[in-house]
Parts: sequence; C-alpha cells; structure tokens
Amino acid sequence: MTTAETFTYNGGKVDPGERQNLRYGISETYLGDPVRIPVTIINGERPGPTVFLSAAAHGDELNGIEVVREVAHEWDLSDLAGTLVCLPVMNVPGFLAQQRYLPIYDRDLNRSFPGREDSTSAKRMAARIFDNFVAPCDFGIDFHTSTRGRTNMLHVRADMSDDAVARLAKAYGSNVIIDSEGSDGVLRTEATRVGIPTVTVEMGEAHRFQRGLIDDALEGVQSVFSEYELLETSAVRWPGWRTVIDDANEKTWIRADAGGIVDMHHERGSLVREGERICTLTNPFKDDNVSVEAPFTGLLVGVLENPVVYPGNPLCHLVELEPKVRRVVEREQTNRTE
Repeated sequence: MTTAETFTYNGGKVDPGERQNLRYGISETYLGDPVRIPVTIINGERPGPTVFLSAAAHGDELNGIEVVREVAHEWDLSDLAGTLVCLPVMNVPGFLAQQRYLPIYDRDLNRSFPGREDSTSAKRMAARIFDNFVAPCDFGIDFHTSTRGRTNMLHVRADMSDDAVARLAKAYGSNVIIDSEGSDGVLRTEATRVGIPTVTVEMGEAHRFQRGLIDDALEGVQSVFSEYELLETSAVRWPGWRTVIDDANEKTWIRADAGGIVDMHHERGSLVREGERICTLTNPFKDDNVSVEAPFTGLLVGVLENPVVYPGNPLCHLVELEPKVRRVVEREQTNRTE
C-alpha cells in the first residue's frame, strides 16, 4: 500500500497528517527586514497528489486570495488524500501597496518565474516561491483577476495541447477555456514546462472581493479535487456548456479609436451579435457620439469598468462561439430576461 509522504521545503517539513501555517521569507526591505509571504501546507494522512493553489501574483488582484484562504481554512480537509500548498498572497509588497506590480522597479512577479537566485529582485522572489512551493507539486491552479479598470467573466487559461493541462482545465468546469501556451515568465507557463500542469483562473476585477465569483471559483476547486480524488466530494462539475477558444475561433480586444467617456451597453459574459452596438464613446458635452459595434457575433469575456479612455485603450475582449454553443448561450440569456 502506498503511504503518504513528508512535504519538505528549504527550512522545514510537514509530515503526513500535519498542517502548517508559516510566513516564508522571500526577500528583504531597504531596512533589511524580511519580506515574508503567508503559506499554508496541509499534508493528508492518505497518499495522493501534491497541489498548489496560488493568488495575488499581482498585488491588487484580490478575489483569488479569498478562494485560497477559504479552501485552506474553512474546508474540511481532515480526509485529504495528498498535500495541499496554499499561497494566498505571493506578491506581498504589491499587496501592501495595493498595486499590480512589485514596487521595486515596477517589476511584474508573474513575468519572473521560475526565477533565479542571482538575478533581479523579482526573479529572486520568484525563485524562492517556485523552488520551495511549486516545484514539489504535481499540478496547480493560479488565480487572477482582470487589471484595474476592467472585469472578466470567470474563465480558465490553459495550454490545451498538453493532455495533462487539458484534463485539469476541463475538470475545473468553467464555461470558457482560452487555449494558449502563455507568455515566458508566467507561473502557469513555466510550471507546465517543467512537468507541473498548471492553469490560470481569471475572474472579476482588481481591488475587491466579488462574492458570486469567489463562490463559483470554489466550486471549480471542488470539481478538481473530485477529479483527482483529493477529497470524496460530489462529481466533477459540468457547467452546462463549454467552449475552448483557440486559433480556429475569432477573438479580439476591441480598442477605442477616439478618446472620451464610455457608455458600456453590455456586461461581461453577454452574447453580442455582429453589428450590435457594444458601447458608445462620447465627449463631456455629449455632442460627438461614436458607436462601437461588434465585428462578429461572440461572447464578451472581458469589458471595461473605468468609463474613460484614450485612443488605443481596450474596451472589451470578444471571442467567437461555435454555432452549437452559441445557441445554448442564446437560450440561457433569453431565459434570464423573461
């Protein structure tokens, strides 16, 4: 019979059946004081996979923090099969400053993985996180929100050409999966490259907790735990419909061609038809209106929240749906409005 194993990191270990909350040093301040990130490790008594849940690689993206905290501290994990590594706030300096990037030289922690111990401050931090808490894992889920001033419907980003990643992405049970390899330095990209299948979950907007999205994200985690038998929970979630957006689908960020004030006519997750007005750009006097229309029929995965733009600023993220899925979404939206 396979036995559970001890989880080790540089400076400590967590034996089967144990839980550990720690603040792990990843850098130092200008005064030489330690910069520590919160980490919770739950090692089950039963054997199983080692999984990481991470959030706030961008310091102002808060929804994922609450997802990771609730799994770690509110779920009943007494019968966990495997090990759970919870990293609710990776970018502590950014979180304290309530900004996206590391305040030190404005570096992006989520373009710095897997990191290097002899490189920039961001890459040194990334290396401490990656080597100790990501590299020992079998797979992972990294939570994000849209950047400031925009909002996303809940969706998964994953490299669907990797069978192990595709299994994880589908197990999460979101309606939309955006298929992409990901950029260099991104946590999901670099973890997947070294054999740790990882997906990104995008949801909502920065600087706030959005309870409905958090609850949906928690259902996705529960679905994954069921797929990989970490917990004896309900079945893997089927979201009702699913679309995988890849190179065969039309997709675009629609950008403003004029500066002004934006009147957005649709919410995130809305289906818009080709030629339908998505938003209107106007000036302070409302005497110069510019209508922005959908170039094709599709789903608004992301939309602008901050209603002011310069030319070139993004207004919305529109993705094409295959006809079968489009009909299901149309029925859903019709039923909601009746």
